[in-house]
Amino acid sequence: MIAHGSAFPVAKLALNNSVPPILMASLRMGLVFMILVPFWKFKLPEKKYLKSLIFFSFSMGVFVYAFMNLSLFHSSIISPIILGSQLAIPFGILASAFILDENISKNKWILIFTSFLGIIVIFFDPKLTENYLGLFFASLMALFFGLAQVYSRQLKELPTSMINASTGLFGFIILLIVSFFLEGNVIYNFKNINYNSWLLISYQAIIVSLCAHLLMFYLYKFYTVGRIFPFYSLFPIFGILLTYLIFNEVPTMLFILGGIIVITSVFFLHKIN
Repeated sequence: MIAHGSAFPVAKLALNNSVPPILMASLRMGLVFMILVPFWKFKLPEKKYLKSLIFFSFSMGVFVYAFMNLSLFHSSIISPIILGSQLAIPFGILASAFILDENISKNKWILIFTSFLGIIVIFFDPKLTENYLGLFFASLMALFFGLAQVYSRQLKELPTSMINASTGLFGFIILLIVSFFLEGNVIYNFKNINYNSWLLISYQAIIVSLCAHLLMFYLYKFYTVGRIFPFYSLFPIFGILLTYLIFNEVPTMLFILGGIIVITSVFFLHKIN
């Protein structure tokens, strides 16, 4: 959870070094793909998994990381973006109801409502006046992360290396094309990335996208999903703490109040079967 939380301030450091947001997302996915290729070996899954794998790869590899970087790029403060990512859980539950026809209990509806209420409270923070576009992109990031979690449930039988390598391949190629059209000369931008920025991008790819996810999958071998999922509520706390240490970003009282509402709601959403 510390690694997951650190992804946001680390990405902001790279963006502050003038790395284009979509190109950075593409390079992050490209590194993930390169590392996992020897384990994947381009082996295709059974046909019944192909559709879900493609949807998961688009949702996670393309939209989640692109909107994450765009939200940070268009925000002068990071903590609300980290907290906004928690909306992935209520979005995921809503998506499972529409895509998988799962029933949503009364208690879940109440917690979904309160989680969005917490975000509304944060919206009244005067510090966010010039950061609404960033929060909009953060909401889209959370939406597609929630969708990715729904599709991932249909891929339980596939090797982790295959899923992550496919995500890296889709993300790298599609985001590189998008970067070319929206951010200009890709080669020029690529050459202008300095050594420190490469270290930050590598950290996101290796520590966050690979190690943190692999550690979670390792825990799934010994514990139930219901035991592990509530710990996801910790990563915004670590992320906000790191944001304070790196950027000296002090949360306001409105942010703290909204944050408590969101994190508490998401925690209990994780706990409900």
